[in-house]
Amino acid sequence: MTVPFFVYGTLRPGGHNHDLFLRGRTESEEPGRMRGAVLYEGPGYPYAVEEPGGVVRGELVTALPEAYGQLLGALDRLEEYVPGDPRNLYERVAREVTRADGTAVRAWVYVAAPAVAARLRAGGTLIEGGDWHVRPRGHGRTCS
Repeated sequence: MTVPFFVYGTLRPGGHNHDLFLRGRTESEEPGRMRGAVLYEGPGYPYAVEEPGGVVRGELVTALPEAYGQLLGALDRLEEYVPGDPRNLYERVAREVTRADGTAVRAWVYVAAPAVAARLRAGGTLIEGGDWHVRPRGHGRTCS
């Protein structure tokens, strides 16, 4: 079974990884939001950290069926995600994402791995509003 991807950083349209990884491999891209997480600044990219009451804004991306397996592997490599590896910076998890029309769908999303999330909660720079594209640029410090 294939599920869409929820992207909230450099993979969003206009982000430097969007054209490298998604162009020509997607069936649709639409705005979405994921509840139960907040965003923190990283070194040139954000981290979603699971947190009750938070909301992250991004894009819900549906891969072309024939490109799904290749895209899943490419995104895992981009995020340096290896299932079960304690050195992961991100974990790929299935979470509910809400479309602009209010309908919900399960999607893959890369969230901060537990050790990274703990560091960010202790001293990271929170992105107010949960939208990496509208954050103030050049302010705050990073934690990764």
